[in-house]
Amino acid sequence: MTYSIPTGNQSELQWFEMTEAIAARFDQEFQNKKPDLPDEVQALPIFLDWQSNKLQNRIATEFWNITKPKKRQRCLDIGCGISFLIYPWRDWNAYFYGHDISKTATEIIQSRAPQLNSKLFKNISNKPAHHLEEYDKDFFDLAIATGFSCYYPLDYWGAVLDQVKRVLKPGEVFIFDVINPDADIAENWAILETYLGAEVFLKPLDAWQDLIKKSGAKIAKQTDGELFHAYKIRW
Repeated sequence: MTYSIPTGNQSELQWFEMTEAIAARFDQEFQNKKPDLPDEVQALPIFLDWQSNKLQNRIATEFWNITKPKKRQRCLDIGCGISFLIYPWRDWNAYFYGHDISKTATEIIQSRAPQLNSKLFKNISNKPAHHLEEYDKDFFDLAIATGFSCYYPLDYWGAVLDQVKRVLKPGEVFIFDVINPDADIAENWAILETYLGAEVFLKPLDAWQDLIKKSGAKIAKQTDGELFHAYKIRW
């Protein structure tokens, strides 16, 4: 990771330890390493789709169906993984700024993205979601964070919202998703992820909506997927 171990702040230390575990889980995925899982996990209904790499396509939030990046917009993709290589950024003609805790994903993007489109790819940072200090205030036209809020407690996500609010232009939107704990596959997915190395927090949607309200934002739109519930919010 490209940030130092925190000292003297218990929350920061706890978040650092969580982030290290989550980074290791995703480094393993981007290195195409699948761990041996116990029989009880292999018996889960979602296991075969995970093993054949179909599960991610089932559950991923297609944020562009909520708000599509526009030409020349500065877009911050937090927890981006290798999205610049697989999502249609060239069709959108929007400027991509990536932010991810996985060192492996960051290295892949840094190596391949400039070759794919050096005009649209601006940079990628290997840091956690609540550390956006390198970006200026009111810098971005759109911010996205999908697929990872479930690995952190609500107080952590409150810190993320504060950072996103600072770097996003007033009135522009932030799209992020959370686990719907009432989804049919939520519990099994949480079990699978735990065995893959990352604990999942299943929080009720009401708690997420209270957190959004506390941050000063309003919900402009929300959508349901098979696992994730997506919010489009603005301050």
